Amino acid sequence: MTRWLDDDEQHAWRAFLAASQLVQEELDRQLQRDSGMPHAYYAVLVKLSEAPGRTLRMSELASEVNSSQSRLSHAVARLEERGWVRREPCAADKRVSWAVLTDEGFAVLAAAAPGHVEAVRQSLFDLLTPEQVIQLAGICDAVLRKPEA
Repeated sequence: MTRWLDDDEQHAWRAFLAASQLVQEELDRQLQRDSGMPHAYYAVLVKLSEAPGRTLRMSELASEVNSSQSRLSHAVARLEERGWVRREPCAADKRVSWAVLTDEGFAVLAAAAPGHVEAVRQSLFDLLTPEQVIQLAGICDAVLRKPEA
């Protein structure tokens, strides 16, 4: 039996989809315009910048940025071409590759971050009350905790 959405759920679902798309598009547009990279590349650089030694296994990086391994491999190849990331083989396990944020990549990220943070503020947080920010975090945490099926 199908559990159809009631009017409140339907409104919430459609608003969530539209708001998510709007914010993602605004952030992608800002990063492309100001830093010449899509949001997906920025996310890779951020995750690597936060990792010990600015290095992560490719499989872990894919998980961290919610990407398939093939999509991440393509993104890292583009980042390598720009000199922002390099891949290194794992000496202990030939099946493993490491992604390493280069100094140039870190500098690009540092230059892009202020404009990106301002875009995040303008497209999301400036529109919310402090209470709504807390609610949003709680909602997102609940969705992310969803048990695997």
